[in-house]
Amino acid sequence: MTLTPQKTSDVGIIFYPGAKVENTAYLPLLEQLEKKGYNCYLVNMPFKMAIFNKNAANKIIDKYSNIKHWYLCGHSMGGAMASSYVSKNKDKVDGLILLGSYIYGDVSAQDTLTIYGSLNTSVKKKIDYKKNIVVIQGGNHANFGNYGHQKGDAKATISRKSQQNQTIKAIDQFIKKRLN
Repeated sequence: MTLTPQKTSDVGIIFYPGAKVENTAYLPLLEQLEKKGYNCYLVNMPFKMAIFNKNAANKIIDKYSNIKHWYLCGHSMGGAMASSYVSKNKDKVDGLILLGSYIYGDVSAQDTLTIYGSLNTSVKKKIDYKKNIVVIQGGNHANFGNYGHQKGDAKATISRKSQQNQTIKAIDQFIKKRLN
């Protein structure tokens, strides 16, 4: 699924959904990024598992030659697969954006934005780097998407909308900083 901003942009964000999550659960987040001026590409993974097509970005990158700056973004397992892709394709991607996930593979923390909710302690334990980390106070794991409660996830103390708004702001700032 492709979301194209009204004003022409040469920046694209390819999104890998979390495991077993319907990809459309991330549309509200991507629609807001599209309003910020980014071309967004929402991948529909086989069996709703990014692990079965971690190279999905290749097809999108090859198809849209007008995009000069690519960012791969993923939530949870989608983030792990996006990270794995970037570690092997650094020449194709300008940066990595992780939501409720952490760097997996050989990717520089400087080229990565990691966002997670303060109530998502399992992610915090895995982060062994210090750069470009945004912790959303009161946020949890599932609220990056619109798919309801996730088993084992803490109940957020902020609204889903607030968590997503803070996520959009952080992504926008990260990309704009890298483009300047």
